[in-house]
Amino acid sequence: QVQLVESGGGLMQAGGSLRLSCAASGRTFSSYAMGWFRQAPGKEREFVAAISWSGSRTYYADSGKGRFTISRDNAKNTVYLQLNSLKPDDTAVYYCAATEYGSNWNSATQFDYWGQGTQVTVSS
Repeated sequence: QVQLVESGGGLMQAGGSLRLSCAASGRTFSSYAMGWFRQAPGKEREFVAAISWSGSRTYYADSGKGRFTISRDNAKNTVYLQLNSLKPDDTAVYYCAATEYGSNWNSATQFDYWGQGTQVTVSS
């Protein structure tokens, strides 16, 4: 198993930037592909970004392409999500997740382990 703890959320004005971190403990971090999802009030949880075990492959939802960057440091057991050019529509709780599956990383059902989430609020 792996335990995940997110940090780095906060209140930001539109156009600003935040970097979210997700620290993992437990089993070997590099055994997991990692994803970020978000959930806004009254909406379903949606895919944001995912990264492969080594970090060589990354995937993004259209909403974040060109603005968000996912990365990982396997030596530090941490995955990051850099959020740039933030918009009020980015307001949500952001969750990191881990999976041993090799595909369909844009689906929350593929992920077995989840953090508790970190709130990102973007004001206009």
